[in-house]
Amino acid sequence: MATLEEVAQLFYGEGEATPGWEGCQEDLISLATKAFPGKAFCVVRQWILIDLTVTPDEKKKLAMLGLLPATLFAHEIVLDSKGRFRPGMFVRSNFGKSFTEGCMFETKSTVYLLWGPGQRKEATVGAAFSMSVG
Repeated sequence: MATLEEVAQLFYGEGEATPGWEGCQEDLISLATKAFPGKAFCVVRQWILIDLTVTPDEKKKLAMLGLLPATLFAHEIVLDSKGRFRPGMFVRSNFGKSFTEGCMFETKSTVYLLWGPGQRKEATVGAAFSMSVG
């Protein structure tokens, strides 16, 4: 179980400024649909890419499942291609599968399109997954 201090650090602590996509939303969506045809996408802003602190064994298990020790939290959903989330909601993803072009974080079911600047931070699995999905 995560402590309040761990969760507060994740939200309010310093992280590495990361640019994300700097062009228009339409070009970002076009890039994603070419890279991941037919896959659901979710355009997000004010995001945090969370590198999870895991043991070597946990990292190995995730790799065997084709997963990264990473997840994504976004303060603002701009557009969800499947209508699962309303604009303005927040979202926390499951474990990632890939992170490409510096702006596309892929999970099993969704590609999160990181529009505009965000941050990259490190956190425990407990802290990262203590936040409910928006």
